[in-house]
Amino acid sequence: MSFFKPLVTVSFSILFAVEGLAQNIVPTKDFNNYFVNFQDGFFRPIEIQPILNYKAGDEVVAYIDTRGNMRLYDGIERKDVTALNVDYQVSDHLVGYKIANGLRMWDAGKFTPLTNYGRGYLVKDSIIVYEDTRYQSLNVYWNKQTMPLVTMTNGLSMPAAVGENIAVYKDNSDTYFCFWQGKTFEIATYNEEVVDFQVGTDVFCFKDPYTQAFMMFDKGEFYQVESSPIKQYKSGRGFIVYEDLNGNLWMYKNGEKIALSNFSTSFWDVKDDMTIWRENSYLFAYTNDTKVEVATYSPVDYAIKNNTFVFRNIIGGVSALVDGKVQEITNMKDAEFQIFGNKVLVNLFNRTSIVFSEGKKYTN
Repeated sequence: MSFFKPLVTVSFSILFAVEGLAQNIVPTKDFNNYFVNFQDGFFRPIEIQPILNYKAGDEVVAYIDTRGNMRLYDGIERKDVTALNVDYQVSDHLVGYKIANGLRMWDAGKFTPLTNYGRGYLVKDSIIVYEDTRYQSLNVYWNKQTMPLVTMTNGLSMPAAVGENIAVYKDNSDTYFCFWQGKTFEIATYNEEVVDFQVGTDVFCFKDPYTQAFMMFDKGEFYQVESSPIKQYKSGRGFIVYEDLNGNLWMYKNGEKIALSNFSTSFWDVKDDMTIWRENSYLFAYTNDTKVEVATYSPVDYAIKNNTFVFRNIIGGVSALVDGKVQEITNMKDAEFQIFGNKVLVNLFNRTSIVFSEGKKYTN
């Protein structure tokens, strides 16, 4: 079966969007070395001068222009941030940047100072976690407000694990806590025991190092998923996936245990809304509450984001699982690919780009 669709060639518009809501960001450099964004079916220029680097999420891209200035583009307008040397991080919705020890951020068009005594920081979709050396405190930004998580007496350290809207951290007594939706929840005290927290969105999971029970935090509540040891585990958006000692692959979601595979899976992965795994030589995915056969081979490289899975196909081109269907995007080899929102961006060796969006392919 062929999944090819005719390419839709689009014109190169020089107008910026004027809609009142933020648009999905799909940034790339074109064959003219212009820095452009795919939006509403068109490749629109952000900068016509070469840029030094950029980092992007679904709703915003931050970049350093040819003069070393930091700028933002959110699909509506371009904004100057600073002309100073800057370290920056970008998530789908937030931007954090540090000038010397001054930590600042951008959220929905508003710039906010966080601290003038910043050190380590992490920017995620809904939270920014950062160290404030003035007060020796670990702080969090969430929902347009900042709050301290803990003041350390034995030296600052970043959290044990951070997800898109959850931070797991220790206090001075080696007791683990988590921050979620503006509240803190006590987990347990494990002293010097190493705990591997796998954090997703609204959920995280871990093995209790004392009892070996497999535990899950789900939207403010703790649950024991398994009382016996398991092999591996990961968290997605509102669910967890784990492999038991017999090689069976399970999903736990909304209080329900779902069998994904009763074969010894040689490979599996989880991110956001997507789970993929290999049974013998077959590659499967669990998406939209449905098991889908993706391929009869294991891809060399791939990317997962939101509910999209893009991968290197068997002939070296790029294919993607979108809305439960496998789509061939290109057969050209060595193309690079990324996911922004529900769109797939493919950059070809000749500096042209393909965007797969809502069942159509667009190229510049």
